[in-house]
Amino acid sequence: MVKMKENFSKSFDELERIVATFEGGKIDLDVALDEFARGMKLVQELKERLKEVENKVVVLKKKFGDLDAQKPNDEVSMRED
Repeated sequence: MVKMKENFSKSFDELERIVATFEGGKIDLDVALDEFARGMKLVQELKERLKEVENKVVVLKKKFGDLDAQKPNDEVSMRED
């Protein structure tokens, strides 16, 4: 999983390449099966990584509070004056 954390962009690029290969339409059946399996593995890993990041964002928002919610709405106050 450490490798995945360091190479999110690289893995996403690889997934895009696999998708482009299928979109091209001319791919050997055996190669297609291998590429499909690799693509599914990449999708799973990328989803897990995104979920980890989402969870960290939630934790950080709880730790530091939702700054947008705490920010006074000066624009509304100024308009009412």
